[in-house]
Amino acid sequence: MKSEFKVKRTIEEINKKIEKGDVVVLTAEEFSKLVKEIGPKQAAKEVDVVTTGTFSPMCSSGAFINFGHPIPTIKAYKVWLNDVPAYGGLAAVDFYIGATEPREDDPLNKVFPGQFLYGGGHVIHDLVAGKKIHLKALGYGTHCYPRRTYETEITIHDLVNAVLCNPRNSSQNYYCAINLSDKILYTYMGVLKPNLGNANYATAGCLSPLLKDPYLRTIGIGTRIFLGGAKGYVIWCGTQHKMDVKRTPKGVPIQPGATLMVIGNLKEMSPKWLVGTSHLGYGCSLAVGLGIPIPILNEQVAEWAGLSDEDLFTQIVDYSYDYPNGIKRNYGIVSYAELKSGKINILGKEVFTYPVSSLSRAREIAEIIKNWIKNGEMFLTEPVANLPGTYLFPMR
Repeated sequence: MKSEFKVKRTIEEINKKIEKGDVVVLTAEEFSKLVKEIGPKQAAKEVDVVTTGTFSPMCSSGAFINFGHPIPTIKAYKVWLNDVPAYGGLAAVDFYIGATEPREDDPLNKVFPGQFLYGGGHVIHDLVAGKKIHLKALGYGTHCYPRRTYETEITIHDLVNAVLCNPRNSSQNYYCAINLSDKILYTYMGVLKPNLGNANYATAGCLSPLLKDPYLRTIGIGTRIFLGGAKGYVIWCGTQHKMDVKRTPKGVPIQPGATLMVIGNLKEMSPKWLVGTSHLGYGCSLAVGLGIPIPILNEQVAEWAGLSDEDLFTQIVDYSYDYPNGIKRNYGIVSYAELKSGKINILGKEVFTYPVSSLSRAREIAEIIKNWIKNGEMFLTEPVANLPGTYLFPMR
């Protein structure tokens, strides 16, 4: 069947342009403005790559670490970093530390609302910042690994390997959270004031990576990305990944959709782009900088990448009763242009909106990727396979 697209370019062709130094790259915000002016077909002719970015708490994050064998050797079945428990059930000196793991002596929500001042996300931040971390490990003793206890001070430079591996990042869309009860709520979407006191949202709108490729036509296993200030990769779909969700006529989800599992070398990353966070009454997490370059392969990809905040929508959901009880109900559909305006109308009331993610940091990430590509410091990768579910949606 003959392709209907007049513009057709490959990732290999784009990489050759990067190598020659004549590639045309715009951020997602810049490209959205261009598409409004000249339309997606002409924009597809003029632009090779569109860059995206997001910086937000991403709870499903963590790191695989190998701390190397002490002498005598140890099989560490329990591990702590700065008193934050890590999972040691991998191998002798391999472990995984999760971003939401609190310090062992944290009172949690016993003193409500809990402050969650230090956890796994803070450990990861301190590691990439080059700070000294107290490592404690317990072994049960074997012939090949006789040691039973080990304590030392380490920095990231002392580690044999340190790999950021996040099971679920870069959610394609997320709800706008409200509170219809008469009590204050402490949630992963921030503090929600009673009686519609505020409305919180968590996506950078037209800069958000997966909103610019809603069917993941250019993003798959092996896609090179910006991750934590370094170059990382998509390795699988993230947990809670869903493709068969409600969409706008232009194909964009209006509820949580696709997610990504990502990986990168923690030793190359920056504390600016991996920041431990504390969420009052909820827990600790890790704010992650993530961005994806979108190759403009044809007019359809250009149309999606050119969607503006006015074209992107989410649902308003009550977190006081509906969300915790699994009730599929919303109190309206709202665009990211409306959310970014600072106030929206809900049930006849004007409600102020607050972002959980950072728009300024998202812009900075998109600009960094843009400069990497223009300067020949980052090339695009051809995915070795599509992510699960993408085959359900043929290219229009």
